[in-house]
Amino acid sequence: MKFRHIATCALLAATSCATLAADDTACATLVGAAHSGPPQSFQVRDGEPVDLVSGAATVHGKLLVFGDSGVFRVYWQPENSPEKYVLANAGVNAVRLISTPPQGTPAQNGQPGTAREPQRVLSCPAL
Repeated sequence: MKFRHIATCALLAATSCATLAADDTACATLVGAAHSGPPQSFQVRDGEPVDLVSGAATVHGKLLVFGDSGVFRVYWQPENSPEKYVLANAGVNAVRLISTPPQGTPAQNGQPGTAREPQRVLSCPAL
């Protein structure tokens, strides 16, 4: 039974990897909140205003950062919504937004504070 479980997981992983390679088209971009001009970079810190831009549509939101033993998880929360989407790394300056409850404890003092270029979003939630 254990081998069957491992084989199933391997098959799912291979299928997922093929899907990721074939489907790398961005449906939106996460950018630092700016009133006008070119897409802006942003800081990875709790409360940072970050917008999801898709064509002419913009959804305002903010980052939520949670930590656990020095590992940080970054979530994007649309304005006026309880939903939270983890930023799952999908390559260079690319993420997938996956709806999930936060894990860890809220980060303190602006941690980690690293700068990020605008991120291409490869899986967009219906907002």
